[in-house]
Amino acid sequence: MTKLDLAAGILAQTGESRRLEVLDGLEILDTPPEAEFETIIACAQRLFGTKIALLSLVGEDRQWFKARRGLAACETPRTQSFCAHAIRDGGLLVVPDATRDPRFADNPLVLGEPNIRFYAGVPIHARDPVDPRTAYAMGTVCIIDDHPRTLSAEEATLLGELGQLAESLLSARALAARAIAIADARGAALQRLDITHRQFRQAERMADIGSWRLTLADNCAEWSEQIYAIHGLPPGVKPALDDALAFYPPAARAQVVDGLARTIATGDPFALETDFITAQGNVRRIRSMGELEVRDGQPVAVIGVMQDITARYRMEQQLRHSARRDDLTGLANRAYFNEVLDDALGAARREGTRLALALIDLDHFKAVNDTQGHLAGDAVLRQVATCLGADYLAGTFAARLGGDEFVLLITRDAALRDLAGLLERLVGDMRTLGAEGCGGCTVSATIGAAWLDCDVRDRSDLLHRADLALYDAKRACRGTVHVYRRGAA
Repeated sequence: MTKLDLAAGILAQTGESRRLEVLDGLEILDTPPEAEFETIIACAQRLFGTKIALLSLVGEDRQWFKARRGLAACETPRTQSFCAHAIRDGGLLVVPDATRDPRFADNPLVLGEPNIRFYAGVPIHARDPVDPRTAYAMGTVCIIDDHPRTLSAEEATLLGELGQLAESLLSARALAARAIAIADARGAALQRLDITHRQFRQAERMADIGSWRLTLADNCAEWSEQIYAIHGLPPGVKPALDDALAFYPPAARAQVVDGLARTIATGDPFALETDFITAQGNVRRIRSMGELEVRDGQPVAVIGVMQDITARYRMEQQLRHSARRDDLTGLANRAYFNEVLDDALGAARREGTRLALALIDLDHFKAVNDTQGHLAGDAVLRQVATCLGADYLAGTFAARLGGDEFVLLITRDAALRDLAGLLERLVGDMRTLGAEGCGGCTVSATIGAAWLDCDVRDRSDLLHRADLALYDAKRACRGTVHVYRRGAA
């Protein structure tokens, strides 16, 4: 064996190992029959008139039949599996007469029951949840007969379409399972997902996932029952594309139209997360995925799934808001302020606009904590937040940097025209902080401010200048305002 052959063998073994991991992750082996898969296989048997039709899943040492017609056994050894050859080769496998094929002539399934002569199978795939760009063949939709025969091109296309349908069901099953896992990880109400048929169906409803198909010839959509539920509509007639798009706000509608157009033009799948308005006028958040359905080299439809992710989206928004806010005052925290300041600095430089920053430090705050306790100190800090939310400061951005230090970002022209007057008014509002309920202790504020100019390189420079101005103000007289002047030490 050459080094090249050895390397190829190692790669194949690694791919097979991952394929088996993905198959195990689907949690479908040894599960009870499911009507959707059973229907596909029943149709295959009737359409092709064969003795046997199967939906097989090829594991490490066996092939197991998720759905079967005309065969009593629920599994066979992998060493006897025709389907294992189909998934290895990666495409449609047709065996007109197994007794004349050296791969299968001595197979026990050929020599004995069920006396296989003819076989045709098309692989069904599942995407790797770790790397969605990679898909593995899990098994096949196949037809089997006990006498030799051939498969026409039209029959091959039809078998491929049945395989695509089974693959879509397998994908929807995997999506539902992953949605439940996400909900569990975020502490949502879902407790567990069993692999039994009843719990799987419950999971589909709980995850709010439905499937759809848009026929390109007439722009009409076919919706599953859950798609109607997401729209807030009773199951009914096929909606036209314009009617379906009417449920999206204008900006979201443009995204969906663009996504569909790109998929139809290029064949690339799309995935979108947009706002959505139900028939009852409720604003929801949905995730949609779609890909092109091609027959005889021509696009005929776009098929996909839709999931209502409103609960997850709102929870994420709440978590994001909480992560950016100071618990005590409700103001922005230091990390969020740094983001906002960096964005503001970039915008000011691009657009040539003005910007100023003010550092606010409380005077005699420690005395309140030491003599009246931290509850009184917390009340003072909340009073500061109230002052920073005054109407005349509308359009500014306030944050608590930590302890008794606050910051104010000023970008509004009306406020910047009289920066000193604005800050003097704020200092005046803060001269009697803590006067009530603090045993006579009062807290004031001292402010140091700095303008953005061409010498300010970044956030650190601007904060440093404001800090120098604050130090000068405290040294001169607490409870005052000082604006940084170039050349100050």
